[in-house]
Amino acid sequence: MKHTFLFHCLIFICFSAFAQRRHALVFQTDFGLKDGAVAEMKGVVYSLSSNIPMFDLTHEIPAYNIWEAAYRLQQTAPYWPAGTVFVSVVDPGVGSDRKSVVLKTKTGHYFVTPDNGTLTLVARQMGIEEIREINEAVNRRKNSGASYTFHGRDVYAYTAGKLAAGKITFQQVGPKLADSVVTIAFQAPVFANNTVKGNIPVLDVQYGNIWTNIDQETFGKLHIQPGDLLKVNIYKGSEQVYSGVMPFVNTFAAVPEGKELAYLNSLLNLSFAVNMGDFATAHHVKSGPEWSVTISK
Repeated sequence: MKHTFLFHCLIFICFSAFAQRRHALVFQTDFGLKDGAVAEMKGVVYSLSSNIPMFDLTHEIPAYNIWEAAYRLQQTAPYWPAGTVFVSVVDPGVGSDRKSVVLKTKTGHYFVTPDNGTLTLVARQMGIEEIREINEAVNRRKNSGASYTFHGRDVYAYTAGKLAAGKITFQQVGPKLADSVVTIAFQAPVFANNTVKGNIPVLDVQYGNIWTNIDQETFGKLHIQPGDLLKVNIYKGSEQVYSGVMPFVNTFAAVPEGKELAYLNSLLNLSFAVNMGDFATAHHVKSGPEWSVTISK
């Protein structure tokens, strides 16, 4: 009898722990940390449940830069477990007719954000399982209807907190939408005529390295070995900004200090750098959907 009682207690404890399980919630904004905006969003979530683990992706997206927000989600999301809820608020169109949505990807991740191009890359990378528009009649912070300029706090953080805490199901977010998102045009990685083309989505900002979206598989079609030379051309739109030749190497130390090199970065995408230098500053290269690169032997 005593063993039966202990067994049931153990079952109850395990069930309770499972019932209290919360999904991680990850925030990204262009707000910076100079004021209380991020803390307000987290306060809304904490008020819904004190058990939701909250993390910051970044709050240093350049103001209004939807493209960089899209890239940082793609860069980061694959390293988080299924069920993670991402809130991304880079929303220059706040208060306009752009939709507020939650995307569920085929990988089981959730993205709560305005549908303004922010979902361009994760939708492509992780696949669209389903998209729902946030029903603000039920998924909006109480008594916030008079506020038109902080949907990040009143709509996105509130809805994401309820979803992460299990207070609503994905179906209760709001009505189902077509399986498509607003996208930003860019040069996808392609191989043709012994040349690889791609985009420069972002800079390795701390060091001035140039990160492309040319993945290892696409780059591999050139059959380049460490030590081989690459011809690299960089464009902003139709304007050529840089043309040069550099070795493909595994590490920065493979070339002398001050010399240019090509390498695979931590995401296994082709990148360019100056050993102990700043490639971007030296050659006036920036990033974004309008920046492209061609690579050949």
